[in-house]
Amino acid sequence: MKECKLEIACFNLQSAIIAQQNGADRVELCANMKDGGTTPNFEITIAVREILSIDLNIMIRPRGGNFVYSDGEFEEMKTEIIQFKKLDVDGFVFGILKEDGSVNKEQNKELVALAQPFPCTFHRAFDVVKDINQSLESVIECGFKTILTSGQEKNVVEGIDVLAELVEKANNRITIMPGGGLRSFNIALLKQKTNASFYHSSAITDSSETANGDEVKALKSNII
Repeated sequence: MKECKLEIACFNLQSAIIAQQNGADRVELCANMKDGGTTPNFEITIAVREILSIDLNIMIRPRGGNFVYSDGEFEEMKTEIIQFKKLDVDGFVFGILKEDGSVNKEQNKELVALAQPFPCTFHRAFDVVKDINQSLESVIECGFKTILTSGQEKNVVEGIDVLAELVEKANNRITIMPGGGLRSFNIALLKQKTNASFYHSSAITDSSETANGDEVKALKSNII
């Protein structure tokens, strides 16, 4: 079995430290866990970047809610990418849809181009697209390197068949990264059934917003 990689979604500096210390391969830094993750604070990002030697991806999302953005919000996203690029981050995470539930290719392409040379992940906006197969092709066309998805279900276990299908259809053109309810007790099943190469979890096991070191370690050990 191939060794897979693990990304931990972190909502504070302590989580990023815990993720690195316990074997994570990458941190996705966000704010506002209750909103499903939004753009992190710039000062916190500076602190996280200084302390991390592993890869650091930054969420670019101006607010919670849907993934259809106003002109002002789109301009805000562009400004944030330009600012965060100066911090020597390793990638960006975002996703923009149209009102009809399709991928907004024009706006996403613009952000992907702006983020260069850093790779971009299309986040869980993918879980609410109308046509999953057409959207997969659209996201690839936009130049994204990864899709973070639960398989359009409330968690990865319920979406496992769709995830397996996406990995197959992607055919190494883009990385399909299962995320959403992913834990150490189900990650081996996901690896077995989907054959994905990268996995995403917050590794939070209590009511806090901080990753659990033992959970990070267990997640990683179950995909090696």
